[in-house]
Amino acid sequence: MELTTNHIDDTVCPIARTAEIISGKWTLLIIRDLASGVKRFNQLERSLHGISPKTLSERLRSLEEEGVILRKTFAEVPPRVEYTLTEKGRDLVDVIESMRSYGKRWLCSE
Repeated sequence: MELTTNHIDDTVCPIARTAEIISGKWTLLIIRDLASGVKRFNQLERSLHGISPKTLSERLRSLEEEGVILRKTFAEVPPRVEYTLTEKGRDLVDVIESMRSYGKRWLCSE
């Protein structure tokens, strides 16, 4: 694998662009949780101990804008909203699994 740097335009460097998308606090954990299937806002909030509703909303909105997740709203009372990974988001699951393997090997004591 050849690693190159590009200081002119970060959008050209795939590593820098990917880091830009996933580097926000909680972002990788949201993707991790959505990897197991469709989730509602409250399910995500409960599984991500310590995240504020405002932060979760911001991260979900950002991931939707990047095309990583799909937000589906149902015309029901009360309103129901579900989140799922897009193909672009599912491709990030391999990145998360690599990070999990790295963490188990190098960062977690056994």
